[in-house]
Amino acid sequence: MLYRAFRSWLTRKNCPLTTLNEKVVDQFVLGHLSRCRCPDPVRRVDYENKAALARLLEVPRAKGAIPDRLSLSDHIGHELVQFDGHMRDVEGLALSTRRQRCHIIRRFLVKQFGARPIELSKVDASAVRRFVLGEDCDWTPGTIRAVSGAIACYLRFRGMSGDQVGQLMVAIPRAANWSLASLPQVFSDAEVEQLLRSFDRPFPSHRRAYAMVRCLTDLGLRCCEVVKLRLDDIDWREGKICLTGTKTRRTDILPLPAVTGDAIIAYLQNERPSTVNRTVFVRHVAPYDTPIHAGVVQRAVRDAYRRCGWTHSRVHVLRHTIASRLLRADASMKDIADVLRHRSLDTSAIYAKVDVNRLAAVALPWPGSAS
Repeated sequence: MLYRAFRSWLTRKNCPLTTLNEKVVDQFVLGHLSRCRCPDPVRRVDYENKAALARLLEVPRAKGAIPDRLSLSDHIGHELVQFDGHMRDVEGLALSTRRQRCHIIRRFLVKQFGARPIELSKVDASAVRRFVLGEDCDWTPGTIRAVSGAIACYLRFRGMSGDQVGQLMVAIPRAANWSLASLPQVFSDAEVEQLLRSFDRPFPSHRRAYAMVRCLTDLGLRCCEVVKLRLDDIDWREGKICLTGTKTRRTDILPLPAVTGDAIIAYLQNERPSTVNRTVFVRHVAPYDTPIHAGVVQRAVRDAYRRCGWTHSRVHVLRHTIASRLLRADASMKDIADVLRHRSLDTSAIYAKVDVNRLAAVALPWPGSAS
């Protein structure tokens, strides 16, 4: 039905085949489907429709009937490939970090050079400062820290290639960052139960969503780790999960709670489509053999927040909640670091502040107050 609706829309718009590209797909999905009254079963899920139509474009594109995918200049594309290799092989950064920094550097290079060859000697310190501060976008301090880190990483890469980047490095502005200045947000046990009960009423892909959220609330997995979980990683007899290719680039073994295992089994038996893909959580619309991405997990959590009537948006709060629960159970910082798979105890130190009762017991009287 989607393809039929797309064909009908192209006919009404007198859009010839040779003009098809991603921009035309966006006009159809975001401009037409969001307002049209096309009969069901055309789904009103933008990312699913765009993914399906992107696969459709591959057929005429492979036959040379439509132009290749719109892309950046060859100069920028080649530069990003080299930069990504530097981050992977020299700095040892995780894939998610590399993607974020490549996205930032792509914007920087497009703004500075467009389709021209990249000549870093023509970039001055003021241009770097304007970009990092986001003067046209009013960026938050957190965004400024991420952008400044990406720019510094890129300049180190160019410095190792022989460019003179000293003046540009010192021009990178730094956003204020008071480490451990705030309390991490956590959910109470009652709120966690309310979150899980929000999956009781069936909705499309509710078993997959429930099983994924169980992995977050029971095991403390990151969204990227849930996405990478494979059928072969689960030892059902021993009740264990093996995590490989994680952010820390280590192999970790975690116990599989019975409730988490039951949720995964219910999904595998009753909802998971037939596919050769060995990942546990797969796409529920074609192409089925393409793995899902972390955004699917994040949407499942945020949709659950909305069903609970909450205004939360951050998924990472579920990891904070697990740390808080372990603290209440008298777990040590080392135990918390092991469960959350932190490389350093310093990373886990922020969670010590959520144990307010213990902190109150050692707090000194406020100066001038009655003791």
